[in-house]
Amino acid sequence: MNPYEEFRTETEELLKACHRLSELMYVTGHGGNAAIRLRDDLVLITPTQMNKGCLALEDLVFIDMRGKKVAGARQPTGETPMYLNFFRERSDVRSVLHCHPPYTNAFAISRADNILIRPLFPETITEVGPVPLVSYGEPLTQRLADNFLPLISKFNAFLMQNHGLVIMSPWNMEWLMMTTELLEMTSVSILHALTLGGIRELPGDDLLRLDNIMKKRGLPMFGAPGAHGSLVDVYRCARSFQDGLLLDTGSAIVRSAHELAGLRK
Repeated sequence: MNPYEEFRTETEELLKACHRLSELMYVTGHGGNAAIRLRDDLVLITPTQMNKGCLALEDLVFIDMRGKKVAGARQPTGETPMYLNFFRERSDVRSVLHCHPPYTNAFAISRADNILIRPLFPETITEVGPVPLVSYGEPLTQRLADNFLPLISKFNAFLMQNHGLVIMSPWNMEWLMMTTELLEMTSVSILHALTLGGIRELPGDDLLRLDNIMKKRGLPMFGAPGAHGSLVDVYRCARSFQDGLLLDTGSAIVRSAHELAGLRK
């Protein structure tokens, strides 16, 4: 059967998300991409070098888990290696989305601490989780894809340094689009709060009690199955990783300064 007919629901779901991203200006130009795992060895993915607001069903591409095109008139996104890594490392993930929501993306270029790893609103805590910063890698490269490897099993949302947002879910693209919008509004609130004197996060006891909401609503815990026992574990892991990244970045800056001083001698 023609895959566009066999997976009509999924193609329409992905197309709707792309148009919504463009409408919200979370993607501009040829930016952003998205993918849905259809079977163990079949992925539906957006094409390269097309505005997501202009996509039609026939523009979407089917690939296997080696990145080989199975069906479609166009070529898959140049970020295909990143998506293949996600699906290989996270057997639970069904949908992945990469975009550039402007307020959230402000944290991708900020020198300040990444506030998106802090527990602030119950909805964002239980539906998005912490959003750690992934070290910069050149777009469209395996290096960028591999920079996610220390994090993929621990979280469901990531901010690529000087680049953009990646968010994934075991659920469908519609859910992923809603959580992306939720994260963007959280970022808006954070930036407003900073002008009013700072951020107040939920204390540990309140964070622990939100596990009850996760259970009542049937929400999956973040990361690969079994990676975390509670939301407290998730946020503690995010803070630990971010502290380690800052230390690594600081060491790199010191090394670069020493190298530059040596060149100047």
